[in-house]
Amino acid sequence: MDTERLIRAIPDFPIPGILFRDITPMLKDKDGFRSAVDLFVDRFKGRGIDYVVGIEARGYMLGAPLAYAIGAGFIPVRKPGKLPYSKLSESYALEYGTNSLEIHADALGGGDRVVVIDDLLATGGTAAATRRLLERLGASIEAFAFLIELEALNGRASLGGTDVVSFIRY
Repeated sequence: MDTERLIRAIPDFPIPGILFRDITPMLKDKDGFRSAVDLFVDRFKGRGIDYVVGIEARGYMLGAPLAYAIGAGFIPVRKPGKLPYSKLSESYALEYGTNSLEIHADALGGGDRVVVIDDLLATGGTAAATRRLLERLGASIEAFAFLIELEALNGRASLGGTDVVSFIRY
């Protein structure tokens, strides 16, 4: 399955000058979705991952089925105001603004082996904020994994030597 052909490019979204990579056609296609999830499963099965950490919102769509397939738990990292319990927060810069992320304060413990999943790596701000949250909780980040990487934006540099996996590169 050629997953890349199912990713739609939308110019000037969410603001002028941004070329948005839309994975919803891939999610809609049952074979394309299965193929995309299988890329992650093949990479992380048997690596002793305790938890898959999914970044809101598209990271959930790939991360939850990965967690199920490899026998791991799933931990959501959310945008502000969505988590009901005691939480940690971390701010970050986007290529078109700023935001913050939150995680439950009891989501992970020292030494928990995690892989962080999102649909796309751009500047790395979101992933780096997630990294800071997980480090505050004492988790061991085994890898960051993305379906898509925008290589020209050099987001890998913000993840400081942690294993970074991406399957489709633009």
